Amino acid sequence: MNRKDFISLSGLGFLGLYACGTSNLMNNRIPLAIQIYTVRNAVAENLEKSLEHLAGLGFKQLEIYGYDGKFFGKSRTEFQTILKNVGLEVISSHHTTGIVHNSKGTLLNNWEQAVEDLHSIGSKYMVCSYLFEEERTLDHYKKLPELLNQSGLITNKAGIGFAYHNHDFEFEKFEDKIVYDFILNNTDYDLVKMELDLYWIVKAGFDPLDYFEKYPKRFPLWHVKDMKAGSKDFAEIGNGTIDFKTIFEAKEKAGLEYWFLEQDSSDKDIFESIRISKNFIQEHHYFQQ
Repeated sequence: MNRKDFISLSGLGFLGLYACGTSNLMNNRIPLAIQIYTVRNAVAENLEKSLEHLAGLGFKQLEIYGYDGKFFGKSRTEFQTILKNVGLEVISSHHTTGIVHNSKGTLLNNWEQAVEDLHSIGSKYMVCSYLFEEERTLDHYKKLPELLNQSGLITNKAGIGFAYHNHDFEFEKFEDKIVYDFILNNTDYDLVKMELDLYWIVKAGFDPLDYFEKYPKRFPLWHVKDMKAGSKDFAEIGNGTIDFKTIFEAKEKAGLEYWFLEQDSSDKDIFESIRISKNFIQEHHYFQQ
Protein backbone atom coordinates (compact mmCIF):
# COMPACT_ATOMS: atom_id res chain seq x y z
CA MET A 1 0.00 0.00 0.00
CA ASN A 2 1.42 3.44 -0.91
CA ARG A 3 1.36 6.43 1.42
CA LYS A 4 -1.51 8.13 -0.43
CA ASP A 5 -3.76 5.10 -0.13
CA PHE A 6 -2.75 4.67 3.50
CA ILE A 7 -3.76 8.25 4.33
CA SER A 8 -7.03 7.88 2.45
CA LEU A 9 -7.98 4.73 4.31
CA SER A 10 -7.00 6.28 7.63
CA GLY A 11 -9.09 9.38 6.97
CA LEU A 12 -12.14 7.28 6.16
CA GLY A 13 -11.74 5.19 9.29
CA PHE A 14 -10.97 2.03 7.33
CA LEU A 15 -7.48 1.38 8.63
CA GLY A 16 -8.62 -0.69 11.59
CA LEU A 17 -10.77 -2.82 9.33
CA TYR A 18 -7.95 -3.26 6.84
CA ALA A 19 -5.59 -4.34 9.61
CA CYS A 20 -8.06 -6.99 10.76
CA GLY A 21 -7.95 -8.70 7.37
CA THR A 22 -10.72 -10.14 5.27
CA SER A 23 -11.14 -13.16 7.53
CA ASN A 24 -12.24 -11.07 10.48
CA LEU A 25 -14.49 -8.97 8.28
CA MET A 26 -16.30 -12.14 7.28
CA ASN A 27 -16.47 -13.39 10.85
CA ASN A 28 -17.93 -10.11 12.10
CA ARG A 29 -20.64 -10.01 9.44
CA ILE A 30 -22.97 -12.38 11.30
CA PRO A 31 -23.71 -11.62 14.96
CA LEU A 32 -22.86 -14.41 17.34
CA ALA A 33 -25.90 -15.64 19.26
CA ILE A 34 -26.24 -17.86 22.32
CA GLN A 35 -28.98 -19.53 24.35
CA ILE A 36 -28.09 -18.26 27.81
CA TYR A 37 -29.31 -21.44 29.47
CA THR A 38 -25.72 -22.40 28.69
CA VAL A 39 -24.57 -20.06 31.49
CA ARG A 40 -27.58 -20.50 33.77
CA ASN A 41 -25.48 -20.97 36.90
CA ALA A 42 -23.63 -17.72 36.29
CA VAL A 43 -26.90 -15.95 35.46
CA ALA A 44 -28.39 -17.10 38.76
CA GLU A 45 -25.48 -15.49 40.60
CA ASN A 46 -25.24 -12.25 38.64
CA LEU A 47 -27.26 -11.57 35.49
CA GLU A 48 -25.53 -8.40 34.31
CA LYS A 49 -22.02 -9.72 34.95
CA SER A 50 -22.85 -12.88 32.98
CA LEU A 51 -24.17 -10.89 30.04
CA GLU A 52 -21.11 -8.63 30.13
CA HIS A 53 -18.92 -11.74 29.95
CA LEU A 54 -20.83 -13.02 26.90
CA ALA A 55 -20.61 -9.62 25.23
CA GLY A 56 -16.88 -9.61 25.92
CA LEU A 57 -16.61 -12.93 24.07
CA GLY A 58 -18.20 -11.32 21.02
CA PHE A 59 -21.84 -12.29 21.37
CA LYS A 60 -24.48 -9.82 20.19
CA GLN A 61 -27.74 -11.78 20.31
CA LEU A 62 -29.49 -13.90 22.93
CA GLU A 63 -32.13 -16.50 23.33
CA ILE A 64 -33.49 -16.31 26.86
CA TYR A 65 -35.43 -18.63 29.15
CA GLY A 66 -37.40 -18.51 32.38
CA TYR A 67 -39.79 -15.60 31.77
CA ASP A 68 -42.41 -15.76 34.54
CA GLY A 69 -43.88 -12.28 34.36
CA LYS A 70 -40.38 -10.93 34.89
CA PHE A 71 -37.04 -11.43 33.20
CA PHE A 72 -34.68 -13.12 35.66
CA GLY A 73 -36.41 -11.23 38.46
CA LYS A 74 -36.22 -7.93 36.58
CA SER A 75 -39.08 -5.85 35.18
CA ARG A 76 -39.04 -5.49 31.42
CA THR A 77 -37.77 -1.90 31.80
CA GLU A 78 -34.96 -3.02 34.08
CA PHE A 79 -34.08 -5.87 31.74
CA GLN A 80 -34.09 -3.55 28.72
CA THR A 81 -31.70 -1.24 30.54
CA ILE A 82 -29.30 -4.11 31.25
CA LEU A 83 -29.43 -5.26 27.61
CA LYS A 84 -28.69 -1.74 26.41
CA ASN A 85 -25.82 -1.36 28.87
CA VAL A 86 -24.11 -4.56 27.70
CA GLY A 87 -24.96 -4.20 24.01
CA LEU A 88 -27.06 -7.34 23.58
CA GLU A 89 -30.44 -7.98 21.95
CA VAL A 90 -32.98 -10.72 22.55
CA ILE A 91 -33.94 -12.68 19.44
CA SER A 92 -35.96 -15.48 21.01
CA SER A 93 -37.44 -16.68 24.30
CA HIS A 94 -38.21 -20.15 25.69
CA HIS A 95 -41.51 -21.03 27.39
CA THR A 96 -43.12 -24.26 28.59
CA THR A 97 -46.74 -25.28 27.98
CA GLY A 98 -48.19 -24.78 31.46
CA ILE A 99 -49.96 -28.13 31.33
CA VAL A 100 -48.07 -29.42 34.38
CA HIS A 101 -46.25 -26.40 35.79
CA ASN A 102 -48.77 -23.64 35.25
CA SER A 103 -46.64 -20.60 36.09
CA LYS A 104 -46.99 -17.20 34.46
CA GLY A 105 -45.50 -16.87 31.02
CA THR A 106 -46.41 -20.38 29.92
CA LEU A 107 -48.58 -21.07 26.88
CA LEU A 108 -51.60 -21.63 29.13
CA ASN A 109 -51.07 -18.90 31.73
CA ASN A 110 -50.86 -15.20 30.97
CA TRP A 111 -49.58 -15.87 27.43
CA GLU A 112 -50.93 -12.57 26.07
CA GLN A 113 -48.94 -10.63 28.69
CA ALA A 114 -45.85 -12.69 27.89
CA VAL A 115 -46.23 -11.82 24.22
CA GLU A 116 -46.64 -8.13 25.07
CA ASP A 117 -43.53 -8.15 27.25
CA LEU A 118 -41.40 -10.03 24.71
CA HIS A 119 -42.62 -7.68 21.99
CA SER A 120 -41.59 -4.71 24.12
CA ILE A 121 -37.98 -5.90 24.30
CA GLY A 122 -37.85 -6.65 20.57
CA SER A 123 -37.93 -10.45 20.53
CA LYS A 124 -38.45 -11.96 17.08
CA TYR A 125 -39.58 -15.41 18.27
CA MET A 126 -41.20 -17.18 21.20
CA VAL A 127 -40.61 -20.92 21.51
CA CYS A 128 -42.30 -23.85 23.24
CA SER A 129 -39.13 -25.24 24.74
CA TYR A 130 -39.88 -28.51 26.50
CA LEU A 131 -42.49 -31.09 27.42
CA PHE A 132 -42.13 -32.36 30.97
CA GLU A 133 -42.21 -36.12 31.35
CA GLU A 134 -45.79 -36.05 32.66
CA GLU A 135 -46.85 -34.31 29.44
CA ARG A 136 -45.48 -37.02 27.15
CA THR A 137 -48.68 -39.04 26.98
CA LEU A 138 -50.89 -40.03 24.08
CA ASP A 139 -53.64 -37.69 25.26
CA HIS A 140 -51.32 -34.69 25.61
CA TYR A 141 -49.62 -35.34 22.28
CA LYS A 142 -52.98 -35.40 20.50
CA LYS A 143 -53.93 -32.02 22.00
CA LEU A 144 -50.53 -30.40 21.50
CA PRO A 145 -50.93 -29.19 17.87
CA GLU A 146 -54.03 -27.19 18.77
CA LEU A 147 -52.25 -25.56 21.71
CA LEU A 148 -49.27 -24.69 19.51
CA ASN A 149 -51.50 -23.26 16.79
CA GLN A 150 -53.39 -21.10 19.29
CA SER A 151 -50.16 -19.86 20.85
CA GLY A 152 -48.69 -19.05 17.44
CA LEU A 153 -51.82 -17.17 16.41
CA ILE A 154 -51.39 -14.82 19.39
CA THR A 155 -47.68 -14.24 18.83
CA ASN A 156 -48.17 -13.67 15.10
CA LYS A 157 -50.71 -10.92 15.78
CA ALA A 158 -47.92 -9.14 17.68
CA GLY A 159 -45.45 -9.67 14.84
CA ILE A 160 -43.56 -12.41 16.70
CA GLY A 161 -42.89 -15.84 15.21
CA PHE A 162 -43.63 -18.99 17.18
CA ALA A 163 -41.70 -22.27 17.17
CA TYR A 164 -41.38 -25.64 18.87
CA HIS A 165 -38.01 -26.83 20.21
CA ASN A 166 -37.20 -30.54 20.21
CA HIS A 167 -35.25 -32.90 22.41
CA ASP A 168 -34.82 -36.58 21.55
CA PHE A 169 -38.08 -37.95 22.95
CA GLU A 170 -40.08 -36.39 20.09
CA PHE A 171 -38.51 -38.95 17.79
CA GLU A 172 -40.19 -41.80 19.63
CA LYS A 173 -43.43 -43.23 18.28
CA PHE A 174 -46.98 -43.19 19.52
CA GLU A 175 -49.68 -45.06 17.58
CA ASP A 176 -47.02 -45.79 14.93
CA LYS A 177 -46.42 -42.06 14.43
CA ILE A 178 -43.19 -40.23 15.23
CA VAL A 179 -44.16 -37.44 17.62
CA TYR A 180 -42.06 -34.84 15.79
CA ASP A 181 -43.69 -35.67 12.46
CA PHE A 182 -47.11 -35.59 14.09
CA ILE A 183 -46.44 -32.05 15.35
CA LEU A 184 -45.18 -30.92 11.94
CA ASN A 185 -48.10 -32.47 10.06
CA ASN A 186 -50.81 -31.19 12.38
CA THR A 187 -49.77 -27.61 13.00
CA ASP A 188 -50.26 -24.63 10.72
CA TYR A 189 -47.20 -23.90 8.57
CA ASP A 190 -47.67 -20.15 9.01
CA LEU A 191 -48.24 -20.26 12.76
CA VAL A 192 -45.83 -22.90 14.05
CA LYS A 193 -42.22 -23.20 12.95
CA MET A 194 -39.54 -25.43 14.46
CA GLU A 195 -36.43 -24.63 16.42
CA LEU A 196 -34.30 -27.61 15.50
CA ASP A 197 -31.83 -28.76 18.13
CA LEU A 198 -29.13 -30.41 16.07
CA TYR A 199 -27.65 -32.31 18.99
CA TRP A 200 -30.91 -33.96 20.03
CA ILE A 201 -32.10 -34.95 16.56
CA VAL A 202 -28.73 -36.53 15.77
CA LYS A 203 -28.62 -38.28 19.15
CA ALA A 204 -32.06 -39.74 18.40
CA GLY A 205 -30.60 -41.24 15.21
CA PHE A 206 -32.32 -39.00 12.66
CA ASP A 207 -30.90 -36.84 9.88
CA PRO A 208 -31.74 -33.10 9.82
CA LEU A 209 -31.37 -33.10 6.03
CA ASP A 210 -34.27 -35.53 5.67
CA TYR A 211 -36.50 -33.12 7.58
CA PHE A 212 -35.35 -30.13 5.53
CA GLU A 213 -36.34 -32.02 2.39
CA LYS A 214 -39.70 -33.15 3.73
CA TYR A 215 -40.62 -29.88 5.46
CA PRO A 216 -38.77 -27.08 3.63
CA LYS A 217 -38.60 -23.59 5.17
CA ARG A 218 -40.04 -24.89 8.46
CA PHE A 219 -36.82 -24.55 10.52
CA PRO A 220 -35.92 -20.85 10.96
CA LEU A 221 -34.20 -21.42 14.33
CA TRP A 222 -31.47 -23.90 15.24
CA HIS A 223 -29.59 -24.88 18.37
CA VAL A 224 -26.00 -25.66 17.47
CA LYS A 225 -24.09 -27.92 19.84
CA ASP A 226 -21.83 -30.89 19.36
CA MET A 227 -21.73 -34.50 20.58
CA LYS A 228 -18.81 -36.46 21.96
CA ALA A 229 -17.93 -39.70 20.27
CA GLY A 230 -18.73 -42.76 22.36
CA SER A 231 -20.50 -41.21 25.35
CA LYS A 232 -22.68 -38.95 23.15
CA ASP A 233 -22.33 -36.30 25.83
CA PHE A 234 -22.32 -32.58 25.06
CA ALA A 235 -19.18 -31.20 23.46
CA GLU A 236 -17.82 -27.88 22.29
CA ILE A 237 -18.57 -27.15 18.65
CA GLY A 238 -15.80 -28.76 16.64
CA ASN A 239 -14.84 -31.19 19.41
CA GLY A 240 -17.55 -33.70 18.54
CA THR A 241 -18.97 -35.78 15.74
CA ILE A 242 -21.80 -33.72 14.19
CA ASP A 243 -21.28 -32.78 10.55
CA PHE A 244 -22.16 -29.09 10.76
CA LYS A 245 -20.70 -28.32 7.33
CA THR A 246 -23.19 -30.55 5.53
CA ILE A 247 -26.08 -29.34 7.69
CA PHE A 248 -25.30 -25.66 7.14
CA GLU A 249 -25.04 -26.21 3.39
CA ALA A 250 -28.78 -26.96 3.53
CA LYS A 251 -29.68 -23.82 5.50
CA GLU A 252 -31.67 -22.24 2.66
CA LYS A 253 -33.78 -25.35 2.23
CA ALA A 254 -34.38 -25.33 5.99
CA GLY A 255 -35.33 -21.64 6.02
CA LEU A 256 -32.70 -20.76 8.63
CA GLU A 257 -32.93 -17.23 10.06
CA TYR A 258 -31.13 -17.41 13.42
CA TRP A 259 -29.04 -20.01 15.20
CA PHE A 260 -27.84 -20.16 18.78
CA LEU A 261 -24.79 -21.73 20.29
CA GLU A 262 -25.79 -23.88 23.26
CA GLN A 263 -24.04 -26.34 25.52
CA ASP A 264 -26.12 -27.90 28.28
CA SER A 265 -23.15 -29.00 30.37
CA SER A 266 -19.37 -29.16 30.19
CA ASP A 267 -16.38 -30.89 31.78
CA LYS A 268 -14.62 -27.50 31.65
CA ASP A 269 -15.44 -24.03 32.88
CA ILE A 270 -18.49 -23.20 30.77
CA PHE A 271 -17.09 -19.89 29.55
CA GLU A 272 -13.97 -21.73 28.37
CA SER A 273 -16.20 -24.14 26.45
CA ILE A 274 -18.00 -21.19 24.88
CA ARG A 275 -14.68 -19.65 23.85
CA ILE A 276 -13.61 -22.93 22.21
CA SER A 277 -16.89 -23.15 20.28
CA LYS A 278 -16.73 -19.49 19.28
CA ASN A 279 -13.20 -19.87 17.92
CA PHE A 280 -14.21 -22.90 15.85
CA ILE A 281 -17.23 -21.05 14.46
CA GLN A 282 -15.13 -18.09 13.43
CA GLU A 283 -12.56 -20.31 11.74
CA HIS A 284 -15.10 -22.10 9.53
CA HIS A 285 -16.91 -20.05 6.92
CA TYR A 286 -19.89 -22.39 6.55
CA PHE A 287 -21.35 -21.07 9.81
CA GLN A 288 -21.77 -17.68 8.14
CA GLN A 289 -25.21 -17.00 6.76
